[in-house]
Amino acid sequence: MKITLPKPFFFEAGPRAVLLLHGFTGSSADVRILGRYLQKQGYTSLAPQYKGHAAPPEELTKTGPADWWQDVLAGYQELVDKGYDEIAVCGLSLGGVMSLKLSMNRPVKAVIPMCAPAYIKSEEVMYAGVTEYAREFKKREGKSQEEIDHEMASFEPMPTLKDLQELLRETRDSLEDVYAPTLVVQARNDHMINTDSANIIHDGVSAFQKELIWYENSGHVITLDKEKDQLHSDILDFLESLNWSK
Repeated sequence: MKITLPKPFFFEAGPRAVLLLHGFTGSSADVRILGRYLQKQGYTSLAPQYKGHAAPPEELTKTGPADWWQDVLAGYQELVDKGYDEIAVCGLSLGGVMSLKLSMNRPVKAVIPMCAPAYIKSEEVMYAGVTEYAREFKKREGKSQEEIDHEMASFEPMPTLKDLQELLRETRDSLEDVYAPTLVVQARNDHMINTDSANIIHDGVSAFQKELIWYENSGHVITLDKEKDQLHSDILDFLESLNWSK
């Protein structure tokens, strides 16, 4: 069965731009509703898609954080090339980590990490997440359990997971280099990461304007969960509080 896969998007509106970044094993679909909401509020948004994502899961094993970082930089540069000179960055999970890293390497108006891990409980937890994603993808393709079990052999070992751990460590150790206004978003019922990551990020950044908002009834993919309307409103309030030139 053929699966319709999400694609990167560019939702054009006003001169203020927001780069939206999805998570590990996720896709642009995770931030699409947020992008449409921002467009209605006059904000342009662009969401790249990382190599190996929104593709057969075997592709994920052929890529890693270095490739995904280049996709983030390319997305930022695409906005610059389109004439946007004030760009906020907002990312979910791994996208939140990438958003923090981007603020250390490029001029950004603000940074909004959502359910971003400061560290991962263990490589086993990460591996379990990948295999769950892969099995679900293959089920949607209509494959039998026997076919799925056979194909899952290609997912071990996964050097990508060690590289991900290193990315998290490097970013966590450099939080003091984040000076852009920061809104840290964290779901209380997030079972994918250690929720204390939100406190580590909020307390670690050097931004003068920073805030941490907890969402009591949401899980890890907060952009698609039951409090998404409140999330949209809080992100808009934060963006509106910034000193945009236009």
